[in-house]
Amino acid sequence: MTTMLTDGVVRELIPARPEAGHKGTFGHVVIFAGSTGFSGAAKLAAEGALRSGVGLVTAGVPATIAPTVASKLLEGMVRPLPTTHEGGFGREAFEPALEFVATKQAAVLGPGIGWVSETERFVSCMVSHCPTPLVIDADGLNCLSACMETLIDAEGPRLLTPHPGEMARLLSISTAEVQANREETARTLAMRYGCTVTLKGHHTVIADGQGEVWINPTGNVGMATGGTGDVLAGLLGGLLAQGVDVKDAARIGVYIHGLAGDIAAARKTSRGMLARDLADAIPDAWRLLEMRRP
Repeated sequence: MTTMLTDGVVRELIPARPEAGHKGTFGHVVIFAGSTGFSGAAKLAAEGALRSGVGLVTAGVPATIAPTVASKLLEGMVRPLPTTHEGGFGREAFEPALEFVATKQAAVLGPGIGWVSETERFVSCMVSHCPTPLVIDADGLNCLSACMETLIDAEGPRLLTPHPGEMARLLSISTAEVQANREETARTLAMRYGCTVTLKGHHTVIADGQGEVWINPTGNVGMATGGTGDVLAGLLGGLLAQGVDVKDAARIGVYIHGLAGDIAAARKTSRGMLARDLADAIPDAWRLLEMRRP
């Protein structure tokens, strides 16, 4: 079954925020992101998470970029991890990363991490053994394409967020084939590996492991710029850390992300907006969705 998302559908999925809540109430998400030359990916993903309503955000990053990320991320924390010669996550990063995330509520893996053999090993281990819900994005998906079987017996729910090129790599088909039948492609990946999938692009497609599909109507061409996917990955991770079910988090996150993009485009024009404009507009998207309540 395929359903179009609406304000009403999404609003009913959003969890209440208890008046007596505190930062511990709303969860802690870890963002495994960044590498030398790509510290901005970690920052943008963390910003997306912080705008989700989550209580705490830690960016787990290669030690070489930790000072840079820390200087940019005022409201989040930074956890340095062992680094490869290329400046990404080293083979020694897995055990401390797993130990750290084991006491948290959700994680994000992939924005800006690079695509070398040591990093592939790190991704394979995290996909298999991370006990929390895990969003896999960007280079995390590129690394995952070499070890798709790790999804089958993963220890927690997995949410994949490919753009069409990454989706083609995951299924070993062409990008043209992906775009020719986006709904069925997303459904195939989700059902084959028992995960939830958001196939990004014009009218992002969300599919779950039971074959259900939702189409997102929000968003615009101004979002076709570097970093907007990082913001989405963080936003999804933050929702998961608040205890939202993985398919509900996908529907809420994609809809709010697109709505924030629409707000940012109205302010900046779709030609001139940046990923950080979208991140800054997320609180207004939450408010607008509530204001539209019948």
